[in-house]
Amino acid sequence: MIKKKVLIFGSTGQIGKNLIRKLTKNNYKVVCQTRNTHKAIFLKTSGSIGYIDIKEASIFDVERITKLISSVDICVNLVGILYEKDKVNNFKNIHTNFPDLISSICSKQNKRLIHISALGVERAVDSKYAITKNNGEKKIRENLKDHLIIKPSVVFSVDDNFTTRFMSLLGLAPFFPLYYNGKTKFTPIHATDLADIIFYVIDKEIPSQTIEAVGPEILTFKEMLSIIMESINKKKILVPLPLFFSKISAKLLQIFPNPLITMDQLRLLKYDNIRTENGITNFEIGRPSKITFKDGISKYCYNWREGGQFSINRLKK
Repeated sequence: MIKKKVLIFGSTGQIGKNLIRKLTKNNYKVVCQTRNTHKAIFLKTSGSIGYIDIKEASIFDVERITKLISSVDICVNLVGILYEKDKVNNFKNIHTNFPDLISSICSKQNKRLIHISALGVERAVDSKYAITKNNGEKKIRENLKDHLIIKPSVVFSVDDNFTTRFMSLLGLAPFFPLYYNGKTKFTPIHATDLADIIFYVIDKEIPSQTIEAVGPEILTFKEMLSIIMESINKKKILVPLPLFFSKISAKLLQIFPNPLITMDQLRLLKYDNIRTENGITNFEIGRPSKITFKDGISKYCYNWREGGQFSINRLKK
């Protein structure tokens, strides 16, 4: 028996795939919005048969989005970008205008919205990514009473664009730059733990509020890189990079189609990505994160080791 229908915007990412599995396993029908149904067909295997519908729609197609929202009970917005790609796929459109649109539609149709933002964006006042994320939250609070905003720290899993990229780069370069001396603090949360939090607030109908989604530990950027190096059996020199040279490298790297770092990300990296002093976290609502950074990446790090899944360390486990 289907409990409710849940529409997921941005369903093909690491959070979406884990959330689909969790929802369908617990008798929720999931409608997956995607820009291209052919590329998203793999989502059919992410959950129970008959509990997943894939719908093609641009997030800028107001008529189509309105129709999709009208067909469900709850909306979940996972849409976000790490860097701007063009005049359409930019921070303002994705992080501010789209949340403004769907929260307005949800308000008119009396539907609930679960919005995934980012931790610490209210502190990063000189980052365009953070400013537009924060503005998106403000629009939702203005437009819609029945909403819940979840603000995760850095999210990691085998499908991420964070640990996997560093594993590849650390396997190539003899040294690696440390921005801001690697002192920036994070509370990394695994994608399955985050999906569990989202499912919990949906299933238990947690009242409208803002929840900070954090992992079970606080790690500096340098500590995270060290754990990654250990996991892939690579010893590299971590070199603190002065801000002047950091800016030069960011300006050069952001030219590439899939940049390692941009100027905006460099500015964002100045700020700690940990819970705020008076913030309510997933621990306070009874959904503590369980997977540590080291344990989480140990499940897939062998892909970047010499010998892959047949590496010595893998066989010893």
